[in-house]
Amino acid sequence: MKKRIISDAVPEKEELNSSWLDLGALADVEVTSEASDYPIEGALLPNQGYGWKASTPGMQTIRLLFKEAQTIRHIHLSFLEPDVVRTQEYVLRWSHDNGLTFEEIVRQQWNFSPDGSNKQVEDHIKVLSGISVLELMITPDINNENAFASLEELRVA
Repeated sequence: MKKRIISDAVPEKEELNSSWLDLGALADVEVTSEASDYPIEGALLPNQGYGWKASTPGMQTIRLLFKEAQTIRHIHLSFLEPDVVRTQEYVLRWSHDNGLTFEEIVRQQWNFSPDGSNKQVEDHIKVLSGISVLELMITPDINNENAFASLEELRVA
């Protein structure tokens, strides 16, 4: 019999960041819109820019379509809003059948304020096997349909 001691402790940040998937090689991406100066590659790939911004207001979807099913243990999201007070909601979900059905990982709201909380960083640690699609839906402001979504960084390990 094998025995392991388990813990609720989150691994050290260096350990988590050491195994990011090469999304450029492993996945295609679909996005509802992107500003020309802030393409999606800026949020998904290291050293490719300064994040992603939508070119149209309202809810936006970023969908990673993996070329081969993946096992994912860590999803890192970073959002930055230095200028506007707003309440953002995002939904992160996954599919094992190429998007025919989805399971929600998390639904979360965050209040941005230039004078206080202007950055949201989330690390979702969960083992998900057989992922064919990872989808992030962002409602930039639940009280204003004319707000623009942005994403500083999305990493997957």
